[in-house]
Amino acid sequence: MSIRRQYSLPNCTLILEGWGDSFGVNDSSSSRPVLSSLSNVECHFVGIPEKLHGGRTFLENLTKAASSYAQEYLSGVPHPQKTESTEDSIHFEKIPGKDLHRLIWQAQPKAEEKPPIELELTTVQLFDLVEGIDQFFADTQALPDFTLQLQPLSRRYRLPDEPLVQRAVPASLGIGSLVLAAFILFFLPIPEVREPEIKPSIAPTQNLPNTQSSPPPTDNDNSRE
Repeated sequence: MSIRRQYSLPNCTLILEGWGDSFGVNDSSSSRPVLSSLSNVECHFVGIPEKLHGGRTFLENLTKAASSYAQEYLSGVPHPQKTESTEDSIHFEKIPGKDLHRLIWQAQPKAEEKPPIELELTTVQLFDLVEGIDQFFADTQALPDFTLQLQPLSRRYRLPDEPLVQRAVPASLGIGSLVLAAFILFFLPIPEVREPEIKPSIAPTQNLPNTQSSPPPTDNDNSRE
């Protein structure tokens, strides 16, 4: 019975085809059969008519090269891309001056003098490929014996360490700025703290009744009487 596994991303599709056998370990929580024998692998990119295809060696070289190059692109540290066979050799490289990545696939040994196939991938296409490979490794029902052997990066590929003097310059500048600021603050006068003035409240004017009496009679008024 033929088994097909497809890992689809918006810009890349990875397809695995093969068969299952009695040696495959079935997962009791899944009804899918285990793909334990690989016959064909295909890799398609949106907008690129050329498709990559091969067998188990192609899949091994594709996963190793894509993983190493993605780590190199994200970290800025060169990662060697090694292939154990001359057939289905895959290599990635950055295209200078462009946000593009070149995938070089040598399907046959170089001795046959067939030119390799080169694809220009965008960064989105590159990481969709990486995501498709991650989905394949997370699938316990597809090639359980297939593993990606990642090794720690050798010291010779590391970027040169920054000299101790250069690393100490930023720290010394920071300490010097702190000391200078403390020295200036020491000679500044202490600001005088004044209590807020409380203004007396003015009582509202009340309407008082008119109690003014009429003026007393004058002498002229008495004489008239």
